[in-house]
Amino acid sequence: QVQLVESGGGLVQAGGALRLSCAASGRTFSTLTMGWFRQAPGKEREFVAAISRSGGTTYYADSVKGRFTISRDNAKNTVYLQMNSLKPEDTAVYSCAARSLLVLATSYGAYDYWGQGTQVTVSS
Repeated sequence: QVQLVESGGGLVQAGGALRLSCAASGRTFSTLTMGWFRQAPGKEREFVAAISRSGGTTYYADSVKGRFTISRDNAKNTVYLQMNSLKPEDTAVYSCAARSLLVLATSYGAYDYWGQGTQVTVSS
């Protein structure tokens, strides 16, 4: 079993930045492919970014490409999401997710483990 705990959410003005962290435990972190998703009120859960086990491959949703950066530190069992140039439409609960398979995935159903989420609110 894998436990995931997110942190770093909060309230920020448009144009600002936040860095989310997701700490994993319960399994060797370097064997997990990681992803970030978000869900705004009244909307479907949306893929944000994914990163391979080594960190050498990343993939982003078009809506965040060029503004967000996913990274990981396998020594610290942590995956990060650096969010720059934030927009009000980025407001959502952000959750990290983990999967055992090697291939990066954008579907939430492809992930085996989920964190509880952290709220990000961007004011205009």
